[in-house]
Amino acid sequence: MGRLWWGWGVEEEALDDEAVGRLGRAVAERLGAADLAVRSAPSVDELALPAPRVIPPDSLAALCSTTPLDRAAHTHGKAFRDVARNLAGDLRHPPDLVASPTTEAEVAALLDWAGSDGVAVVPYGGGSSVVGGIECDVGDGFAGALSLDLTGLTGVVEVDRTSRAARVRAGTLGPDLEDALRPSGLTLRHFPQSFEFSTVGGWLATRSGGHYATRFTHVDDFVESIRAVTPSGSLESRRLPGSGAGPSPDRLLLGSEGTLGVITEAWLRLQDRPRFRASATARFATLAAGAEAARAVVQAGLWPANCRLLDPGEAATAAGVTDGSAVLLLGFESADAPVDGLAARSVELCGDHGGAVPDGIRTSSSEGVAGTWRGSFLKAPYLRDALARLGCISETFETAVTWDRFPELHASVTEAVSAALGSICGGGTVTCRFTHVYPDGCAPYFTVLAPGRPDALVSQWDEVKVAASEALLAAGGTITHHHAVGRDHQRWYDRQRPDLFGVALAAAKHALDPAGVLNPGVLLSPSHEDVPRGDRLATGPPGGQKAAR
Repeated sequence: MGRLWWGWGVEEEALDDEAVGRLGRAVAERLGAADLAVRSAPSVDELALPAPRVIPPDSLAALCSTTPLDRAAHTHGKAFRDVARNLAGDLRHPPDLVASPTTEAEVAALLDWAGSDGVAVVPYGGGSSVVGGIECDVGDGFAGALSLDLTGLTGVVEVDRTSRAARVRAGTLGPDLEDALRPSGLTLRHFPQSFEFSTVGGWLATRSGGHYATRFTHVDDFVESIRAVTPSGSLESRRLPGSGAGPSPDRLLLGSEGTLGVITEAWLRLQDRPRFRASATARFATLAAGAEAARAVVQAGLWPANCRLLDPGEAATAAGVTDGSAVLLLGFESADAPVDGLAARSVELCGDHGGAVPDGIRTSSSEGVAGTWRGSFLKAPYLRDALARLGCISETFETAVTWDRFPELHASVTEAVSAALGSICGGGTVTCRFTHVYPDGCAPYFTVLAPGRPDALVSQWDEVKVAASEALLAAGGTITHHHAVGRDHQRWYDRQRPDLFGVALAAAKHALDPAGVLNPGVLLSPSHEDVPRGDRLATGPPGGQKAAR
């Protein structure tokens, strides 16, 4: 199946024109808007991309592509604003080259050339970034920009069944990883919504969050060791179950978003494949009551694999529950023993907080309300793209906050975004769900739907995004729980992060990437990127010499 260059996923799964038209009529009625016209994406031939500014040396030419399709497909990620720009043919910063190495040595050679010739290198992963993290908008200080596609550096190299771990190359896509582990009876059990089209290296570089709603929430939890190539040399942490030996080198690379090095492989902790399952769906009169039940379940240490709370709006549109209830989806699984007791105790706790479980405990989450929600969740990115074709704003933003501050955050963010939608778009809706819960807090995930103007979708959303982000930080939330920073969140990340940490991060970048060619503009604002080149901090390896590879 062919990947769409302009939007999410594969062409065979995208809504066709007739289906988009039906959706447009339904959405127009819901939003009180006029009929919504269906737009189509331009063909690659219509894009008129600028000519590449750099030419690779002969030794690397076979790894690089300058075809319009490759350059267009690697220009943006998969956020709403990316799709909207693609639909408008607005590809202002395409990569000059798309490189596809298949070995670590080829990655090193590409970095050596880029560093010496002043070419920015933007690691691409699977291209599923929703925060501008893979764009080649690197400014005028570089000879050109290279998008580094690692999907050729793929495969499970080694499986340690005794320790339940595997050595995996960074370009391995989620489905390929699970297929390779299945014969061993093992699984990573890390399933971000982008699972089908994202890579192991991308998960690590962005501190990806998976579907596990408790306990193992981020890919961080599965890392034994990481190997990366930097312009100053290679970097590999020792493979260990745990260590108290100083700051963890893995933590330097987790969440580094391609700014410190190119992750090439990792040892990942695995699990036995689950055999026992149980699920339940609880309904509550209010979102607040459902939140109290979710808190009780996680603080009881029941560790459900799924613990997703939907507000009444989310429950109606995504789970088919139209009676005004908030819905808590609970799922348990184990490779070792039945989990019916855990599910039963969670149902008791829901009852203690006014929840009703009309369907009882099930052995499968693919049926009923949970099954309906799961189906709509998987189709959501395709639906978002269809709404963009109709000139509607359909996007999400997420955060995390401690339990004591959640009520205020939910109220203030909903109010701020609703007001922004009213002034910018003339109206719209804001709904909320929990994607993850912790003993000390939750990760609220907001969805926005509003009428827009096809010629101004990006600027309209950008204004709404500013209102949402300001409200999140003001209420004590994080600018991102699992979507990463990228370019879109940079200004708020600068405010959330301690300033001295920014200085230390800039010093680490200068030591590993002296020429500053790796994903410039991400994680470090220009003021921080310039700091290590002055007098405030020591710079580079001793003697200014490149470390041996």
